[in-house]
Amino acid sequence: MTTKRRFLGTAFGLAAAALLSFPAFAQNASQALSSESVIEAIKQRGAIKIGLSLFTPWSMRDKNGELIGFELDVGRKLAQDMGVEAEFVPTSWDGIIPALVSGKFDVIISGMSITPERNLTVNFSDPYAFSGVTILANKAMTEGFSEEDFNSPDVTFAARRGATPASVIAQLFPDAELLLFDEDGAATQEVLNGNAHATMASEPTPSAELRKYPDVLSIPFNKTYLATGEAFAMRKGDPDAENFFNNWIAVNWANGFLDLTNDYWFQSDEWAPLVDQ
Repeated sequence: MTTKRRFLGTAFGLAAAALLSFPAFAQNASQALSSESVIEAIKQRGAIKIGLSLFTPWSMRDKNGELIGFELDVGRKLAQDMGVEAEFVPTSWDGIIPALVSGKFDVIISGMSITPERNLTVNFSDPYAFSGVTILANKAMTEGFSEEDFNSPDVTFAARRGATPASVIAQLFPDAELLLFDEDGAATQEVLNGNAHATMASEPTPSAELRKYPDVLSIPFNKTYLATGEAFAMRKGDPDAENFFNNWIAVNWANGFLDLTNDYWFQSDEWAPLVDQ
């Protein structure tokens, strides 16, 4: 009996010690995760590095060569709320995710739509914008077309390489030919020149181009495709960053900042005199 009591006493003692040490272990693990977060690196550096790709009106250069646009306003407000400076790193679209993963910047804020394919490589925040994409067509070349008529080997689409419209076109119109370009404006130019039947782009680009070239272009359907939302992209394995960015986005939906900023850049032309047309 004595031996049994000693064994039980030892077992209870070990269990109690384990229970007492668990909070300390959990706290240490939590502190280790927090210290490795990009949020801590940003605070220590005093600046947040934001990767973006230039396309109107998300991000562009004004007549003086300065960066302006929806993303710039969002990034500067984010930095202000963090008490740090904003450093923007313009990057080609097809290389922007590899650049994030390799540590060239802390986060992507560049109108990036949430897709399962991208989510295999990066984590996404909650959406901070909802744009979707719209078909912009050459009026003469597509007169009388139904939506189904665009899905034909005789139809040519143009799109920016690696961007969401390119993947939407390939998904919705798999039988059509798809021409890919590195510059955002090149796809629209192909439609204007009659080298492509149509392109797809996020608003307000289609509507703005239609206002400039009403005799050549048309938006054939009052329809937005893939309005799944645009989100911040960050490196995997960083719950603190994901938590902070999600909370920041929620607060700025609630206080109206994201709505007002979206309305200025996407629903108005007030900013148009700032850039070369």
